[in-house]
Amino acid sequence: MSILKRLSDLRDVEKPVRATELTSLTKLTDDERREFAAAWPAVPAERRVQVLEQLASLAEDNVELDFDAVFLEALADSDAAARIAAIRGLWEHDERDALPALIDLAERDPNAAVRAEAALGLGRYVLAGEFEEARPSDVEEVTRALRRIAADAAEAPEVRGRAVEALGASSQPWARDIIHDAYDSGDPRLTSSAVHAMGRSADNYWISTLIDALQSDDPEMHYEAAAACGMIEDEEAVPYLIDMVNDEDADVREQVLIALGAIGGEEAIEVLREQANADDPRTREAAMQALEEAEFGDDPLGFTG
Repeated sequence: MSILKRLSDLRDVEKPVRATELTSLTKLTDDERREFAAAWPAVPAERRVQVLEQLASLAEDNVELDFDAVFLEALADSDAAARIAAIRGLWEHDERDALPALIDLAERDPNAAVRAEAALGLGRYVLAGEFEEARPSDVEEVTRALRRIAADAAEAPEVRGRAVEALGASSQPWARDIIHDAYDSGDPRLTSSAVHAMGRSADNYWISTLIDALQSDDPEMHYEAAAACGMIEDEEAVPYLIDMVNDEDADVREQVLIALGAIGGEEAIEVLREQANADDPRTREAAMQALEEAEFGDDPLGFTG
């Protein structure tokens, strides 16, 4: 079946999208990709977004499926929601071909939500650079763009915050300054992003700041700080996390348990065992999963089993 036929079948938004129709869009050849680019705009915007989201879900469930050619073409979609879906679909795509479009979207897209998503998407190239899995010139180009965004006082806080988060993985000396500036900005969105970036840095330089954030009055800050502590895995945070296992916010409680599981240690394991018997099903499930991770981390070879 030709690309034109496949896409024409998707135009009727009243008809359900079948997985068999979508899987045929995997691994498009160059000729098929050109056909796709020509026919895609005729599909209604609502359906385009639906298709992109379903393709991303299918690819997540089946590693044999590769819809990157579709997502790359959809980065130029006229609909902002479709562009966001395309960026998310490329979340694990680390080839260089996406870089120019992502940088352009992050800096110039007319929609702030698209700029924010693109800035966050560029973070994977920052992280790849830390593991020497990306060209230094590409990493430099990405970090220059993200630093411009983070420093742009006229840019929306959401976009600047995503740039800060993306830069959090960088071990360059200037990265700490960017995180500090965002944390001290007085803007709640930037402060929250700075805390997230601290976690991405995996640098226990930030642990005292995160402990302070755990004791703030802001539930969102509690959530981000707990997540960051889990990423850094410093046992110094454990007593402060334990103080939050009964937090009023269910999302915060769950994130605290996840963090305790990531950090591990006797104190964390004891609390997780208690929470694994909690009355609340969500708390119980989160605690059991976190406990499994903590116990494995303490005894990965099962010697004490």
